[in-house]
Amino acid sequence: MKGFIEFIREQGVIGLAVGFILGGAISKVVASLVTDIINPVIGVILGAAGSLKEAALEVGPIKIMWGSFINTTIDFIIIALVIYYGVKMIGVEKLDKKK
Repeated sequence: MKGFIEFIREQGVIGLAVGFILGGAISKVVASLVTDIINPVIGVILGAAGSLKEAALEVGPIKIMWGSFINTTIDFIIIALVIYYGVKMIGVEKLDKKK
């Protein structure tokens, strides 16, 4: 059992597991925040009617969904920040053994 615990500490599995669990747990909340609160404000600022996610540039038969890309990027940044500060607050990074 001691060897298994050392393996987990050396490989940083604890931090990875915490990040994975937190990311899954907050992804719906963050997606709702971005879709329901942030995107309408950005949509008004950028002049996109309705939802920012639906904003697109049409070039002939091609529809470039730039609003959807911005929406996904904002989701990623917020999730990454929440996980980063959550792990720092809990102090989980101290559990991993330095090589």
